[in-house]
Amino acid sequence: MRPVAIFRFSPTEGPAHFTEWLDARGIRWEIVPLDAGVPVPADPRSFAGVGLMGGPMSVTDAPPWIEPVSSFLREAVERDIPVIGHCLGGQLLAHALGARVFRAPTPEIGWIEVDASESASRDEWFGGRDRFTAFQWHYDAFNMPAGATRVLANSFHPNQAYVVADLHIGFQCHVEMTRDLVETWCRTGADELPSASSPSRQSRVDILNDVDGRVATLNNIADGIYARWARNLHR
Repeated sequence: MRPVAIFRFSPTEGPAHFTEWLDARGIRWEIVPLDAGVPVPADPRSFAGVGLMGGPMSVTDAPPWIEPVSSFLREAVERDIPVIGHCLGGQLLAHALGARVFRAPTPEIGWIEVDASESASRDEWFGGRDRFTAFQWHYDAFNMPAGATRVLANSFHPNQAYVVADLHIGFQCHVEMTRDLVETWCRTGADELPSASSPSRQSRVDILNDVDGRVATLNNIADGIYARWARNLHR
């Protein structure tokens, strides 16, 4: 099988549990470190699938790689090469497919519940769960791309995840978290954390409370998501 291309936009936002899952199943992967100035690959057909990780920047900042990445993603979608986007990655996929990305009216930080908003996708992608606790750290949001199906929502943002053509999935939330990634973000983003938690933004203490248990539960959910997504990887 060709490798899965994993686009990295920040050195502190690596693939974490996503590559743990790929490694456990013997699926090759290749990091495309745009944060290190590596160019966008020329042809998505070189890859079995495409993963997009998070990042502190905004699509609306128009980073220099935004249009090459968008073009790459559109071609991947046109050729049925599965794409999965985590947070910034979900925003990028939405942008590439013509949807608006904008400043969110309510930023979310911490462990926050999301609801499965469509019955078929609940069973297909989320193991039949009506609700689960994902990790959040975002200041932007996206509209639904044309033809996409909304599959996750919550009271702060109606668009938490979407599926396109039953192959591609984009998340506003994070499902790839590990303890190391949570601790890294709490350290590097310390000035963004409130001293006391609110419903949409948690303190460092509350984020790290029972972090091992929360991560283990989320990893189990992510395993099902990744398995459903990987079903259509190109050989």
